[in-house]
Amino acid sequence: MASLRCRRDPCGFICLILTYFSVFYADYVVIQYVLIPAYSGSVWCTLHGSVFNLILLLLLACHSKAVFSDPGMVPLPDTAIDFSDLRSQSSRMSERGCEGWTVCSRCETYRPPRAHHCRVCQRCIRRMDHHCPWINNCVGELNQKYFIQFLFYTGMASLYSMVLVVSAWVWRIRSEREGDAEKEGEETPSKHLIVAHYIILLVESVLFGVFVMVIFYDQLVSIITDETPIEQMRNRLMMKDRTSSTSSSSSSTSSSPKLALLREVFGRGSVFCWLLPLHSSPPSVGGISYSALPDYDV
Repeated sequence: MASLRCRRDPCGFICLILTYFSVFYADYVVIQYVLIPAYSGSVWCTLHGSVFNLILLLLLACHSKAVFSDPGMVPLPDTAIDFSDLRSQSSRMSERGCEGWTVCSRCETYRPPRAHHCRVCQRCIRRMDHHCPWINNCVGELNQKYFIQFLFYTGMASLYSMVLVVSAWVWRIRSEREGDAEKEGEETPSKHLIVAHYIILLVESVLFGVFVMVIFYDQLVSIITDETPIEQMRNRLMMKDRTSSTSSSSSSTSSSPKLALLREVFGRGSVFCWLLPLHSSPPSVGGISYSALPDYDV
């Protein structure tokens, strides 16, 4: 499991703790210092609290699925593979339709097209996007859906908390101007505490909101163009070198309909299910069955 392989990554472990701390802190501030003081006794308190906690619940569910799901690790062979005759077998690999298969010198195994080696997980990942410390796992073919859902709900929670904090702040200023002067002396200590929580939550929401929405946009572009960041960088280098025009196999499906490319990641069910962390059938790429060995005669 990827999460077990990455448990020794200190950056990923710290990011996991920071993620859960930020979520629970935001929930605490919104309930205790935003909704209860501003909307106490109103149906809006229950409504906003329920909606905000539902978003956080979906956020945590998507995050846990992205953390503990297999991103698409290439299976290792049961026995060691002899690569001494690799050059002589390369022609037969092409004849059997296994173009794009490469050999990973670190894993010492064959890997299917569009698979790349992750130095943190120490395994090859199918259609690897990148290794994300915020989920302490790779983003690959099988868990990209959950990662994008996590980004989406994090952006929603950040925007929602900003709206609630600003509205509560405006409510406090207006109520103070209307004159609760007799309570002013006893409210002064808690007032500074509330303002401090407001500022911290606003800063957290802005930073996380902008950060995840940029990555969310980048992920959607990567799916629609059918190019992972690794493939985009490789294609740019190839264009600079001008040595080969279109020799990369990653752009072979770039002409596919954009909805079809999205369904390869989010599943072929209803679009509504794209918002839920439900299991979808793994995508099929060119009918190739992923195994430890390519399909050719030895």
